[in-house]
Amino acid sequence: METNTQNIDLSDYPHLDRGLEGIVAFSSRKSFIDGAKGDLIYSGYNINDLAGNATFEEVCFLLWNERLPNREELTDLCHKLQAERELPEAVVNYIKSTNKQAHPMSVLRTAVSMLADFDDEAEDKSEEANIRKSIRMTAKMPGIIAAFDRVRNGKDVVAPLSEHSTAYNFLYMLNGEEPGENAEKIMDLCLVLHAEHGMNASTFTCRSICATESDIYSAVAGAIGSLKGPLHGGANTAVMNMLKQLDKNTDITAFVKGKLERKEKIMGFGHRVYKTMDPRATHLRKMAHDLAKEVDMEYLYNWSETILDIMKSEKNIDPNVDFFSATVYYSIGIEPDLYTAIFAMSRISGWTAHYLEQAGNNRLIRPRQLYLGEKNLPFTPVEQR
Repeated sequence: METNTQNIDLSDYPHLDRGLEGIVAFSSRKSFIDGAKGDLIYSGYNINDLAGNATFEEVCFLLWNERLPNREELTDLCHKLQAERELPEAVVNYIKSTNKQAHPMSVLRTAVSMLADFDDEAEDKSEEANIRKSIRMTAKMPGIIAAFDRVRNGKDVVAPLSEHSTAYNFLYMLNGEEPGENAEKIMDLCLVLHAEHGMNASTFTCRSICATESDIYSAVAGAIGSLKGPLHGGANTAVMNMLKQLDKNTDITAFVKGKLERKEKIMGFGHRVYKTMDPRATHLRKMAHDLAKEVDMEYLYNWSETILDIMKSEKNIDPNVDFFSATVYYSIGIEPDLYTAIFAMSRISGWTAHYLEQAGNNRLIRPRQLYLGEKNLPFTPVEQR
């Protein structure tokens, strides 16, 4: 539809920033991104130092408290997470009865929203209660994802363990067997890398909901809905779906160049913030290489490297976190449509950290809009239209 802007007075609108690009709306101590250098900082610590050194549980504590835990504090948090893993019976029944063809993110969104109904502190807005609720959601989300995947595949739901790490327990509930040390390390590293990433779309959604003084469950449910989109968290699923269309004899160079000539999007490349390679992609790239070799899927990694080279030479853009995470998850046997839900399972730590920060210094988020429509049109009765 053609829009007439001739009669619009733009003097009240000094500038219009589509997508809020470049607009600073918050101050935060949770993370920092230097897009030019490719640096990512979690509450003071570089992701390159945290990856492979800190566990996901340590990162959760760091984001919630803005400091790393000592041994006693870490043990205490691990015990609290372990104690909160069990899902309410009604949530399990919902997972068992819902449409088996539903998108995992839709099921996760609904199940997380349901958790509020069984939390006596759901409407308690105190910081202490919000931290306890953050722990509960972080503990329960892996069980929701694993339970739905098993149910839709005709398998029994596996009850959570009361010990071991978040990564270990998730793989156990997903596969019905205790994972090896390497698998646990891989999953834990993925959770660390996806835990927090500044003012992205889902985090903005979470903070916007918090700003209305709504509860933390509502904010996280809204963030899950935002993350579901293919331009945000859903990109890694799109990457794997693209690769799965190919066979080992595919001319990958011709395939990619053909898509570019047709002006089709190659998912997993480019980023609104980074002007160089996403630092998380660097860690996932190495992991993808090692894993693909281990499970005899090296062709997947080789394809990825070829695509990377073409995109760099043709478009001068680098891969983001989604590109190599697709190969990593696929190599350890996880279905592509679960990738974004696993992303959410990690990002719950960042979302809840931002909720806590927003609630501690709140202001209602209310941007303006540029109205482009007509004004004061004469009303005509329906009989005369």
